[in-house]
Amino acid sequence: MRRVVITGMGLVTPLGSDVDTVFQRVVNGDCAIGPITRFDTSEFRVKLAAEVKDGDLSSDFSARELKFSDRFTQFARIAARNAVRHANLDVSVLDSRRFGVILGTGIGGLETTEKAMDSLRSSPAKISSFYIPMSLVNLAAGSVAIDNQAHGLCSCVVTGCAAGSSAIGDAFHRIKFGFEDVMIAGASEASITPLGVGGFMAMRALHEGDDPSRASIPFDKERSGFVMGEGAGILILEELTHAMRRNAVIHGEIIGYGTSCDAFHITAPAHDGSWMAHAIADALTEAEINPGDVDYLNAHGTGTPLNDVTESKAIHLVFQEYAKLLPVSSTKAHLGHLLGACGSVEAILSIKTILEGVIPATIHTQELDPEIELNIVVKESQEKAVRIAMSNNLGFGGHNVSLIFKKWENR
Repeated sequence: MRRVVITGMGLVTPLGSDVDTVFQRVVNGDCAIGPITRFDTSEFRVKLAAEVKDGDLSSDFSARELKFSDRFTQFARIAARNAVRHANLDVSVLDSRRFGVILGTGIGGLETTEKAMDSLRSSPAKISSFYIPMSLVNLAAGSVAIDNQAHGLCSCVVTGCAAGSSAIGDAFHRIKFGFEDVMIAGASEASITPLGVGGFMAMRALHEGDDPSRASIPFDKERSGFVMGEGAGILILEELTHAMRRNAVIHGEIIGYGTSCDAFHITAPAHDGSWMAHAIADALTEAEINPGDVDYLNAHGTGTPLNDVTESKAIHLVFQEYAKLLPVSSTKAHLGHLLGACGSVEAILSIKTILEGVIPATIHTQELDPEIELNIVVKESQEKAVRIAMSNNLGFGGHNVSLIFKKWENR
């Protein structure tokens, strides 16, 4: 089978859009969570989110180019451009038939839909002719393909909060099994809107306090829900010989992808963690490594009471006694929960952990839930040589995904 390497990474996050800067801010313990400013929350119990500030959206796209893109598509286009540049990839010389795009999202163009509903209340004639193409979940992938003239597979993955990881895993397999040579893969989300926040608030999934330092606290015994974030994470994946022929800088290798479905409940994970464990085990099998070979695990770690315990059980089922030694952390404490985009952003942070030899801490977590018997890295980042990192994500509908990244070694 063909080897697949990472040659480019691009971000748009509440902590910025430069990969090195974002990772350093995470390592430093910076937190992007603060009062919601994108709409009036006076009638909402939820007051906090992790927003991307418009001033951080530096790009070469003109205001006109972005005008008819929903915010989630804007994030995807900017992060993809950042990733293509990071990869020093000249898309004009690629075989465009073997160059594809797989992007995920959880919700898609929610902001555009809300604006269209405002127009509808006045008159159907006032609905924008761009409403449908702006709101469709596949338009981020389609727009990125247009930007880069990628004529291979162009697809959108919608697996809830596992979407970003699913997209990367599917793109990995497209290259590994010979369909494409280069893939733009990742996810984007922009759901900090009245309907987005209100919907999750109605489910009682969101933290409702007003103290950012005790809002997103994965694995803490006092955790009470997640904090919504927004942004995008994009990887450039390449077949190894293709990357080497153009003398690309290789930042890491993807070696394993496991996925499963709980087939249990529309929102709750299977309580024993068994099907998440299958996804983890399948990723290890494909990577041809043992559980003890994993040096770091970036957990889904949402800070909801049910998710954290269930994920802990899944980790224990696979890693057994090593589960108490394996360093685990959740970077949602820094960035909030980016829903469909969390997996792709966390994949990039996992790759940077390998490159920099520093494991981010789960900031603000103070006293671990006694049901969670894991080696959670808390308070301060930990220097450690990391050769292999795993990133796990779960999504509503029972979706489970595990990705494994490895330090680049030209063997």
